[in-house]
Amino acid sequence: MTTGTAQQGSRPHAATRPVRWAADAVTAMREGARLRLDYSAQSLWRVDRLIEELRREDTPHAAAQGVLRGFGAYAGEVIVRQTGAEWWATGGEHWVRTPDGRLWDPMDEARRCFGGHGSLRLLCLDATEARGAGG
Repeated sequence: MTTGTAQQGSRPHAATRPVRWAADAVTAMREGARLRLDYSAQSLWRVDRLIEELRREDTPHAAAQGVLRGFGAYAGEVIVRQTGAEWWATGGEHWVRTPDGRLWDPMDEARRCFGGHGSLRLLCLDATEARGAGG
């Protein structure tokens, strides 16, 4: 009996948009800023710095919204790749669910970072450390 073959060997449907947003952010940084993002946890330090620069330049939130979404999706993809997490979507929002069952909101964390109160690097660190906690 075959069940669930649509997801075998492929990503869940909820991953479609965030994976595309992350890839677009990687391309934009490579082509526009000549910055290579490699989906490593270390690359999130650079992303935090870029968001900090946007904030220091007084970039209007509306103008930064698409960039922040892309950076948040990129951070989510880093978590997914490092922990085996999955993207979840509900009500138009996208979350990352790590194997320990915890939900993470990297897009919101990117907005918090823009507001001076968050860090995508630390979010990833927390999510990847959570993998080994409790066991």
